[in-house]
Amino acid sequence: MTYLSDIEIAQAKKLVHIKEIAKKICVNEDDLEMYGKYKAKLPLSLIDDEKIKLNNLVLVTAITPTPAGEGKTTVSIGLTEGLNKIGKQATVVLREPSLGPVFGIKGGAAGGGYSQVVPMEDINLHFTGDFGAIEKANNLLSALIDNNIQNKTNNLTIDPRTVLWKRVIDINDRALREIVIGLGGTANGVPRQDGFNITAASEVMAILCMATDLENLKERLGSIFIGFTFDKKPVFARDLKAENAMTILLKDAIKPNLVQTLEENPAIIHGGPFANIAQGTNTIIATKMGLSLSNYVITEAGFGADLGAEKFLNIKAAFANLNPKCVVLVATIRALRHHGGAKSDAYYTPNLEFVSEGFKNLEKHIENIRKYQIEPVVTINSFISDSKEEVNFVIKKCESLGVIAIVSDGWKKGGEGTVKLAEAVVAVVENKATQYKPLYDWKSPIKEKIETIATEMYGAKAVEYSKQAEIDLKKIDKLGFNEFAVCMAKTQKSFSDNETLIGRPEGFTVTVREIEIAAGAQFIIPILGKMMRMPGLPVIPASENMIIDKNGVISGLS
Repeated sequence: MTYLSDIEIAQAKKLVHIKEIAKKICVNEDDLEMYGKYKAKLPLSLIDDEKIKLNNLVLVTAITPTPAGEGKTTVSIGLTEGLNKIGKQATVVLREPSLGPVFGIKGGAAGGGYSQVVPMEDINLHFTGDFGAIEKANNLLSALIDNNIQNKTNNLTIDPRTVLWKRVIDINDRALREIVIGLGGTANGVPRQDGFNITAASEVMAILCMATDLENLKERLGSIFIGFTFDKKPVFARDLKAENAMTILLKDAIKPNLVQTLEENPAIIHGGPFANIAQGTNTIIATKMGLSLSNYVITEAGFGADLGAEKFLNIKAAFANLNPKCVVLVATIRALRHHGGAKSDAYYTPNLEFVSEGFKNLEKHIENIRKYQIEPVVTINSFISDSKEEVNFVIKKCESLGVIAIVSDGWKKGGEGTVKLAEAVVAVVENKATQYKPLYDWKSPIKEKIETIATEMYGAKAVEYSKQAEIDLKKIDKLGFNEFAVCMAKTQKSFSDNETLIGRPEGFTVTVREIEIAAGAQFIIPILGKMMRMPGLPVIPASENMIIDKNGVISGLS
């Protein structure tokens, strides 16, 4: 059987005007800030804390993924369609895609098949300009730092060797990872080592996603830690009087974006931080907006539950006083084969032995979600290569753990393929099976927070700290940042800090190599292993397969 591509399915859909989508969530046309006919920004005045308390938040996460991902966004959109089919008012709230993966190898993040948000091309490309605004705000601060170092008057005496802030661009470009700036003579600045991160890895992105309103955004931007002066005094963005200008650049980007699903249900898309470095989920503002306007909000967190869900539950939900009532754990038979020992060329070949061994990974994620006093629902994101024997095995194994497992066929059938999943989620929510509680208190000592995550979530036996990490802990203590949340940075490919340890590794030790500070976002970032903040392009980038015709119609975008 030949299937249409994602972009062909999306382009075949006749979109309704965004004002019609707004009506479904009782938003007046006058409140919309239109970006053409099919996109609009929502004013922050629509957020209603009383309504938020009455409505239901569902988090979609996944088992430890294969490089291709397991389809959390597709499931999130499909589940939203399914909930609306059974009479529940539901909105999906998602992250915005980064251009790096779009033009690299992984593709966009608008869902897939018949569970997509549209207009797909716009969402995967420039959308409403939020990423561009974040990039400009980030790079304005970079320019102000180097301008201050250059000038003899109004100089903060910043030691260039201590500057931690990097420039950003939303394209995979390995050549920009490590650079030297300020060459060419005194008129061009002071030479120093610098580099670029991808925009999704910027602290400005993390801050936008943690901010509660425009004033809070400005305060957080001013709290960005830059480095030290020559006499060892800390320097913050506010010392450069940067926060107002940065906020001005973000005054529209702070507003969530409203679009639609293929079945004409509302979708809010906003923010897009990395999940293995930052918190990996959409903005607090977007989630609260969804909960102010809909009875059910479906949202997702990046990579596996040990990364995105852990950060959602310990950082975002804890800070914003959100109350997730169900967690949907996405599994694929492909990923279970991988964690059972299958090589990539055997991912799509039925093998019950591999699936049985790989189930240990899913079982650990189930245990982890229950540590937050949340009841999970497992969904098997369907692929044509799945055998009935493998699927039935997973369902029965989950039943033995007291967990319901449902096959999701949203990619192929849209909401019709997720009705049973929607019913299972509603049953958990309405039975009040969940009493969400974070895993740790932000006021706990930093090492205690790190070790709680490593031992409880990852299954590590111990945590070791390098000499640099110990120095960083002393610096954090001196700066007074001990009560920040912990945002662990590690590989997404394993529970451990060693990406080759698939499945459910045990008895391992994780090593904290260094600890970074995101003072504006109010978390510290323990680095486990080497983290890639500026990816490179593959040998054959996805961009090579993209075509735009004389009428502006795009093909090859996924």
